[in-house]
Amino acid sequence: MNMELSRRSFLKTSGAGIAGTSLGAFGFGEAEAAVASFIKPFHLANTTEARNTCTYCSVACGIIIYSKGDLRKGEKADIVHIEGDADHPTNRGTLCPKGAALRDIVKSETRLTQPMLRKAGSDTFEPVSWDAALDKIARMMKDDRDANFVATNKDGVTVNRWLTTGFLAASATTNETAFATYKVVRSTGILAFDNQARV
Repeated sequence: MNMELSRRSFLKTSGAGIAGTSLGAFGFGEAEAAVASFIKPFHLANTTEARNTCTYCSVACGIIIYSKGDLRKGEKADIVHIEGDADHPTNRGTLCPKGAALRDIVKSETRLTQPMLRKAGSDTFEPVSWDAALDKIARMMKDDRDANFVATNKDGVTVNRWLTTGFLAASATTNETAFATYKVVRSTGILAFDNQARV
């Protein structure tokens, strides 16, 4: 590699090197360490990164969730930052105001973290376990389907319809999950099926 260096460039480079070494020799070398001690460390250092889908609308933007706490050591993971996923084809790293505020939603004191049930005749909701909630939903669906399932129409043609229950699916899922949800719901005979992405 042929590099041309003029006398002026040589003197500038040499002068800068001599000045830097002289400052270090005079005791100014610790100035950088002193400044570094006051600099706030990068807040995403030592975090675990997880990719997910925004929970809001039907756009289904990709997000990256950063959390601290090692689950393998029995620590509770605490979400410290959420941002748009630049590699996601839908949003390419951008988020709307709601998506940008996802961390505040997750940390909100009013956010529901367990199923709530209002018993018949009561005016208040009570917390129940996930097992109890899912069992109640399954029991009510089964009872309604048994009472209202239409196997054949008036002409005797098999239709297998369940018209008294509807299903609204979430749009913040992958195509594969949405397809599986559609197949499961249709297999029960439910016709009133919709997705938030269309609404």
